Amino acid sequence: MTNTGLSRRRIAFTGIAALSALLSACAGPRAAGGMASTPTPPAPVEVAVLAFNDFHGNLEPPRQSVDMPDGHGGTAQIPAGGVAWLASALDSLRARHANSLTVAAGDLISASPLASSLYLDEPSIEVLGRLGLDYTAVGNHEFDRGTKELLRMQTGGCEKFTLREPCQLEHFAGARFRYLAASTLTAGGTPLFPASAIKSFGSGDRQVKVGVIGLTLKGTPTLVNPAGIADLTFADEADTINAEVPKLKAQGADAVVVLIHQGGRASGAPDPNGCAGFDGEILPILRRLSPAVDVVVSGHTHADYICEMPTSDPARPVLLTSAGLYGKELTEITLTIDPAAHRVVTRSAHNLIVQSQPFTSAKGPVALSPLTAQYAPRADIAAYVQRYVDASKAFATRPVGKLSGPAGKGEGAMGGPIGNLIADAQLAATRAAGAQIALMNPFGIRAAIVPAADGTVTFGDIYIAQPFGSALITETLTGAEIKALLEQGFDDNGPEQALAPSTGFAYRIDRQAPVGSRINGIMLGGKPLDPAARYRVTTNSFLALGGDGFSVFKAGRDAVTGPTDIEALEAYFHSAPRLEVPVEERVTGG
Repeated sequence: MTNTGLSRRRIAFTGIAALSALLSACAGPRAAGGMASTPTPPAPVEVAVLAFNDFHGNLEPPRQSVDMPDGHGGTAQIPAGGVAWLASALDSLRARHANSLTVAAGDLISASPLASSLYLDEPSIEVLGRLGLDYTAVGNHEFDRGTKELLRMQTGGCEKFTLREPCQLEHFAGARFRYLAASTLTAGGTPLFPASAIKSFGSGDRQVKVGVIGLTLKGTPTLVNPAGIADLTFADEADTINAEVPKLKAQGADAVVVLIHQGGRASGAPDPNGCAGFDGEILPILRRLSPAVDVVVSGHTHADYICEMPTSDPARPVLLTSAGLYGKELTEITLTIDPAAHRVVTRSAHNLIVQSQPFTSAKGPVALSPLTAQYAPRADIAAYVQRYVDASKAFATRPVGKLSGPAGKGEGAMGGPIGNLIADAQLAATRAAGAQIALMNPFGIRAAIVPAADGTVTFGDIYIAQPFGSALITETLTGAEIKALLEQGFDDNGPEQALAPSTGFAYRIDRQAPVGSRINGIMLGGKPLDPAARYRVTTNSFLALGGDGFSVFKAGRDAVTGPTDIEALEAYFHSAPRLEVPVEERVTGG
């Protein structure tokens, strides 16, 4: 007789505790009454996904706020941003979660303030690694300096691919985090960076795996200099994701998170966690998305939202998030994963405002608020950033002129006073090339220009507003082509954008009219624009190449290349003891 048999005969004398112990050791356990027992399933595992997007090299607080409900029917402005404060916010969230993953949805570099941009965004790449970023999608702005420079951002080194010198303050080691670029294909048809990655949490029967797919928007070629991405193609976003999901599932992924540099925006009163009236170019992607995707971390539109959105299976929606821009917000996504069923059983998300320092905006002081948590800057990150801030001060603090008051952006698609100011500067800089009109894209304006109390404006002030360094192109267009060009800002193909015109040029918008007939009343020098006449028009090189969807610019003739946009703006400040902020409404209607 075996030992197992002997033990079973003695069960009647051992009691319930011994019975449980013996049954757990037996190959064919039975509970009292002879029924087979069910093993206790492993408990669910919680994983936090901490996300942000569109950082754009904002090492210092960007002197911007996040608007949120104040609890009394109004709106509160919360001063936010700065990478040392972002690091502290991340640390506080990680302390609350045993398992966490930190991700981003692209545009972490380029269109950056001086402390990062002067150094080819090397300090931003380094500091994002130090604060614990794991994976990021590639945004369109990652391609601003071309593919070779982007590859250097990942692998490091000091090889020169741009006009600016690399490794000015230290050897550049490359990103500690991993770029993911599933839909960005090389000439050989393979992804420029890995398409996806998997990270495991826990162990034994409580181990779970989170799969991450990263990609940028298909429209990237219209948003960057084509010469820098000549050997790349950008595949359909939904098709790419849906093809990658089964590969991750085959590797044991229990949850699938997509990082995509595409997005939308909610409407109505400001709410970092709202989703009212959501619309945007990401919607058709989501509608075709595999229901096996659990979370989509998005970006590109610089908006904040938390939404549940339908996929290809309406019964299985996807959680969609975005955390604004410049590190002003951080999304805390909590996934509860069943390790036995290999699936997410609950999920939630919340946008946390990274409250940092008070500042003065174009509209007045923005003070710290008790409505949300305040963070202290993380000392090691702050010290690292300060090194680059100090090195850039000679550029940043140099006065360029004086301004009569703050020059802020208009609402939504409008350039406002600063758009008019930049257009006037570009017109003045290219008169020698015959320029009669200058047009500036509002999306290319990154911040208001707020002078000091005595009106002084520094190079740092104008650089923050216009950090791209694009050359100015003056070309010939007919009046009919100019009208067609302006119509492209309101053609329902992408976000609306009213090009900001230089002095003497004006037009009206009628959003209720059919596409192609929404721009009217075009005037130059007080006279209607002649459709058959030829005019010399100046714009930045990005738009001249058809950027932001303004493809009519590519029909321009007799092009002349002038100074860069930032050189033109600085020269304009030098042209008068004190510039007046343009106050006239050159673009009207609605």
